[in-house]
Amino acid sequence: MGTSLELGMSGQNTPAAIPPVAPTHQDGAEAKSGVRCPSFPPHAVLQKPMGSYEDILYKAANGIARITLNRPEKYNAFRGRTTEEMIHAFMTAGWDQSIGVIVLAGAGDTAFCTGGDQSAHEGQYDGRGTIGIPLEELHSVIRDVPKPVIARVQGYAIGGGNVLALLCDLTLASDRAVFGQVGPKVGSVDPGWGTAFLTRVVGEKKAREMWYLCRRYSAHEALAMGLCNAVVPHDQLDAEIDRWCAEILAKSPTALAIAKRSFNADSEHIRGIGALGLQAVSLFYQTAESREGVEAFREKRTPVFRTPDGKRVPDAV
Repeated sequence: MGTSLELGMSGQNTPAAIPPVAPTHQDGAEAKSGVRCPSFPPHAVLQKPMGSYEDILYKAANGIARITLNRPEKYNAFRGRTTEEMIHAFMTAGWDQSIGVIVLAGAGDTAFCTGGDQSAHEGQYDGRGTIGIPLEELHSVIRDVPKPVIARVQGYAIGGGNVLALLCDLTLASDRAVFGQVGPKVGSVDPGWGTAFLTRVVGEKKAREMWYLCRRYSAHEALAMGLCNAVVPHDQLDAEIDRWCAEILAKSPTALAIAKRSFNADSEHIRGIGALGLQAVSLFYQTAESREGVEAFREKRTPVFRTPDGKRVPDAV
């Protein structure tokens, strides 16, 4: 896939803290737009983008906010700056009273998202967040934004990209889409939503298969296991997205916000599991075993996690 890490991290080009500014909407706007998810950030934390977005595109029109990962040359793998921009964009859409549905997409025809950019992955990362990138914040804002989020999957949704599609409320896929996890192949793992929540969606056996074997699955295979809601011909994907958006926009926004929060309540404990797991992952990234996975990926070779006599790499060095 070129540049994907399971959890979606880069550790480079992480922006400095963005100074808070006054909210873009008048005070009390949340009351006018109906209920909001209790965990969704208040207006006061909404911040301006870093001058302008570099790694994503943001367009809001006709009730739809479209957030597009714009790194097609990297298969839309995300780095630290990308996650910061996505977090800001989701918050912006969440507080915009004119927006009723959000579409998350990847630029180009090849990939929706292939996880994190590995080009600067050397053990632990130097940005913010438990593992050096605010991945937990990105996952949380997709869940917490009080509006339906649709993943538009036109190509590869691999590793951390598969997790992003999983976390969206709905997933519509082109018949060219490909889904899968790659973490154990590159010395990584998503210890929360990408594993525990995946089990809720596709079932225990299939989730374990996806992680233990790291296979790729076609759009129709993903549909059969419940990983996406619909599969359409590639050239009809955008029209289908627009149809679903139109149906959602015809519904009560307050009812949808309450419904989303109610759905989330059943799996909210996974947030804590993920936070605990990321602490372990941050230590794992400092090991020889994890570094071997990353180095093998970069060198385009098969990783050696065990020596010929069966010893694990850390025991053999």
